[in-house]
Amino acid sequence: MTIYKNKRRPEKEMIFGIRPVLEAIQAGKDIDKILLRRDMSNEISRELFAATKGLHIPVQFVPLEKLNKFTDKNHQGVIAFTSPVTYQRIEDIIPGIYEAGKTPFVVVLDGITDVRNFGAIARTCECAGVDAIVIPARGGVSITSDAVKTSAGALLSIPVCREINLLETLQFLSLSGIKLIAATEKGEKNYTEVDFNEPTAIILGSEDEGISTELLQLCHEKVQIPIFGKISSLNVSVAAGVLIYEVIRQRKPKNQ
Repeated sequence: MTIYKNKRRPEKEMIFGIRPVLEAIQAGKDIDKILLRRDMSNEISRELFAATKGLHIPVQFVPLEKLNKFTDKNHQGVIAFTSPVTYQRIEDIIPGIYEAGKTPFVVVLDGITDVRNFGAIARTCECAGVDAIVIPARGGVSITSDAVKTSAGALLSIPVCREINLLETLQFLSLSGIKLIAATEKGEKNYTEVDFNEPTAIILGSEDEGISTELLQLCHEKVQIPIFGKISSLNVSVAAGVLIYEVIRQRKPKNQ
């Protein structure tokens, strides 16, 4: 028998039941994701998918046991998780950065699921003035109250873009004149050898799998942070901090 070990999120972050979830979507409430019972009727599934069309809200079909792990209440096979922030679109942000006369600086997270790492990265991004954080709609971390707490509130003030397709997102960034820099132990260059004065997107992957192959193939540069000890890699939030502040160091005016 499969055992699901989900950390139960606070009930204030969840909406239970078919009608309450539909009403929340129609009212424009910020929804992080929706879980549907795997054998849910096609009619209800179609209604929910129609309501979420164009909203980039992930909908997942899961066994009843998984839903029951989140709540003991009558969820009717539908649970929606609310988000403490309003997700933005990277296509809406980049033009405004250029129009403001700034050099874009974006951080893209591929497959990072640990809330503490996410919160720590977001905190560093906010402190360093990063323009936006990009995360995938599926297969990555969500913004929960725990993530906001770990970020020391940074996630409430920095734009976070949740994108359905990271491959298309990187293609958009590249076409927008932004250099894609992958942080990987397979990098050909030391991170200090890259010119970060150009519009830049730093891509970071999970500690166990790294950046996906298809995303790596799109990157213009692959950089590594030298490791001199016995452990083969840095914690991803630490690596993010090293790279982000190298960008800041290089962009710092010479008279400061």
